Amino acid sequence: MQVLTSHGRSGTGVRVPAHRGERSPVRRARVFAAAVLGPLVTGYVAVAALFGLITAMASVADFSVTGVLRAAGPGWLAAYQVPVTIAGRPLGVLPLVATVGVVALVARAAATATERLGYREPGATVPLIGAVTAAHAVAGLVVAMFDTAGAVRVEPLSAFAVPAVIAGVAAAAGAASRSDITAAVREHLDPLALRGLRAGALGLAGLLAVGAAVHTVGLVLASGTIRDLFAANAPGFGSGAGMLLLSLGYLPNAVVGGLAFATGPGFSIGSYSISAFTFDGGPVPGLPVLAGVPAQHAYWWPLLMLLPAAVGALLGWTLRRSDESPLARLRIVGIAGALVGFGCVLLGTVAGGRLGAGGFDPVGVPVGLLSIAAFGWVAVPGGLVAWFAGPHARPKPEPAPEPDPEIAAELADLDAELDEITDDAEEPDDTEEPAAEDAASCEDTEAPEDAGDAEDSADTEATDDTDDTDEPPPASGKSDEPS
Repeated sequence: MQVLTSHGRSGTGVRVPAHRGERSPVRRARVFAAAVLGPLVTGYVAVAALFGLITAMASVADFSVTGVLRAAGPGWLAAYQVPVTIAGRPLGVLPLVATVGVVALVARAAATATERLGYREPGATVPLIGAVTAAHAVAGLVVAMFDTAGAVRVEPLSAFAVPAVIAGVAAAAGAASRSDITAAVREHLDPLALRGLRAGALGLAGLLAVGAAVHTVGLVLASGTIRDLFAANAPGFGSGAGMLLLSLGYLPNAVVGGLAFATGPGFSIGSYSISAFTFDGGPVPGLPVLAGVPAQHAYWWPLLMLLPAAVGALLGWTLRRSDESPLARLRIVGIAGALVGFGCVLLGTVAGGRLGAGGFDPVGVPVGLLSIAAFGWVAVPGGLVAWFAGPHARPKPEPAPEPDPEIAAELADLDAELDEITDDAEEPDDTEEPAAEDAASCEDTEAPEDAGDAEDSADTEATDDTDDTDEPPPASGKSDEPS
């Protein structure tokens, strides 16, 4: 029997069951409902418990269960970065710690539901993500319209749209981590682009580490100011605990401000403005998390920009062997820089906002300048290091153009004729070699005979000469014999 299968996450052809999770419809409905309603209930209870704890510890606050429950609704929306209005004063600078918490909560719930339901196809998770998004939109709208006569007001449109967007993105990320969505994206995405996105995430984390380091050094140097702020603005254990929790909630906002300061553009709080090159003094909220904000200008501030430059150079060093082509490495660095710039736009947007209507309003980061500066600190040093530190492939010679077929055939015939002529000229003649050898042998044998004949003739001549001298002359005609 054929089993319905789908490709595994690795994309290597290994097949896994398409639905290997809960089989019972009732259990599947429970898992689905837990993923949709779980983050809503858990987030609201956590905010209510935190408000109740702070109210109970504060020495000048009156604890009321009804008041805490009613205040927890706008507080829950504030965790999703929905601006609120308190006694007619807008509050848009909201703590990012709470936002990170609710995003992690939604992503975790979606990932667990995806795994338990056995969703492996990318399209199977769409109903789950849509349900989570719709539930947060409805919940935000209900909270915004529940209490219209209280001191805390929320705009219904923002309460409807902002939680839906944040929850939808978080649910999609959580579902992607447990399904084949990531593998499907990898199959349709250029490998260089994928590597650039990974490098961009690493570069953004490095820049945030730079901002955290700058802010931490400022807090360490201002430890005395921190003690004075706690003593003046939050006397007592309960008030001090509430001030500490508030400072911890705004700690990521301060880290983004440190990042903006280290990269160059800086940030502003009302009339107070600071950057690596400029400084305009003014009042600053008395929060311990802002104790490290400088009170006067220093000429060595531009040296802090060496830190983001080092992040870019380190990123380029990690990409020096990512490809043999220098142009391909530059493309990877460019994609990483673009992602870093886009991330800085989002971080700068959510880190600032309205802060009442007094001297501290507004709190903002120039997101345009921050995006350009972050891109430059990553792309320029990273591109230079990746270009010069990596291998440089030699350009391949261009192939010769193919000749006309008729001309190629004629050239082939000429080459064949030349080869035949060359072979005939180089082939040895077997019939002439013996004659040459006989001639050589005859010359060798005749040479001694001639030498012997010469010696014989010489001896004959010598004998003839001897006979001519020894022989007596002939008689005159008379005979010695007696007659």
